[in-house]
Amino acid sequence: MTESIKFETAKMNDIDGVLALQDLYLVANLSEEEKASGFVTTPFTIEQLTEVINQNNLFIAKDQNKIIAYIFAGSWDFFKQWPIFDYMSSLFSELTFLDFDITTTNSFQYGPICIHKEYRGKGLITPLFEFMRTHMLLKYPLALTFINKINIPSTKAHTEKLKWTIIGDFKFNNNEYLILAYDMTQAVS
Repeated sequence: MTESIKFETAKMNDIDGVLALQDLYLVANLSEEEKASGFVTTPFTIEQLTEVINQNNLFIAKDQNKIIAYIFAGSWDFFKQWPIFDYMSSLFSELTFLDFDITTTNSFQYGPICIHKEYRGKGLITPLFEFMRTHMLLKYPLALTFINKINIPSTKAHTEKLKWTIIGDFKFNNNEYLILAYDMTQAVS
């Protein structure tokens, strides 16, 4: 990783850069071969980006002012506008993780995360995640997310590099997903 990489909470003038990175790795824009390297599923609009930026829940990495990675984070209230998130939160009463009583008020939806392919495998995920974690810990003790079972690079990055725990799975719109949890009080070592 280069010293020129900076971590920031996104501002309104970062929207175009986030949209450009999103478009590069949006599942709908990729071939089957390209999907094997990882992808993002949820396309965000300018209005949705504006809302998440106003809540200080969008974290970015820049290399010489170019956005090279992002992590979304948000309340279940924000994410319920997409049916899959609403469905996943309906499963919380069936899930267990450490001593947490998993609710929509003590947890947030982490992700998507997207890293430009030129920066993958270079250790960027850990400091970017830590930057997000220290900010979101002020609001929530628990992070939850889901990953499409075919997105093996994302599952490996989260379970092996960041030490997320798989706590369940579900099917939605003919896709199968893993549910993962993370104790936000634990720094990634």
